[in-house]
Amino acid sequence: MQRKILYPAVLVLLVLILDQILKIWVKTTFTYTQSMPVFGDWFLLHFIENNGFAFGQELGGQYGKLALTLFRLLAVGFLGWYIYSLITDQKSRYRLGYILMVSLIFAGAMGNIIDSVFYGMLFSESNYHISTPAQFLPTDGGYAGLFHGKVVDMLHFPIIDTYLPEWVPFWGGERFEFFRPIFNIADSAITSGVMGILLFYRAELKTNEKDNKEAQPNHGDNEAVASTAV
Repeated sequence: MQRKILYPAVLVLLVLILDQILKIWVKTTFTYTQSMPVFGDWFLLHFIENNGFAFGQELGGQYGKLALTLFRLLAVGFLGWYIYSLITDQKSRYRLGYILMVSLIFAGAMGNIIDSVFYGMLFSESNYHISTPAQFLPTDGGYAGLFHGKVVDMLHFPIIDTYLPEWVPFWGGERFEFFRPIFNIADSAITSGVMGILLFYRAELKTNEKDNKEAQPNHGDNEAVASTAV
């Protein structure tokens, strides 16, 4: 039981601390779209921000942004409750590895929620037209209100960056880049947790499905009881 509590807690804190340290450093050190090579040309820190889901997907307008942030808060609340139920499961049917994978998803969601909820009030604006890094707690206030902050992304892996040969149908001569999306540590945690569950812990998913079926009332048994009572 102690390992099921300690290890997920340490993992969540580690992901959150690393994620926020890197985001705050990039936000207050880089100008918007500034890049810095880490390992040659195939691993860069490239500062951008997005208003929506991972990899820049967005919901329209301020109301869409607010709805997305509130949805994230509800999802994190559910994940927190789910992890607690896994840890306190008296039958111990769930392996520690599965709990850690769910904890990674929880930590990643929390990391991006911190940006969405607080960054608008804590930092000045970053965009193409501003040539200086953002300030932390600017004297004239942040760039947005509560729940309307932008998520900071910076991890870029352009492992292949080339132009396709002219003979390639439809896309010949166009630029091809792999891997194009720019993301953050929180996104990586979510992806790692989901992939870990799908690859190594499908049995736990089947256990969840079985538990849900057992929790549903058996109408046939209810009818039999009612007939006996009559």
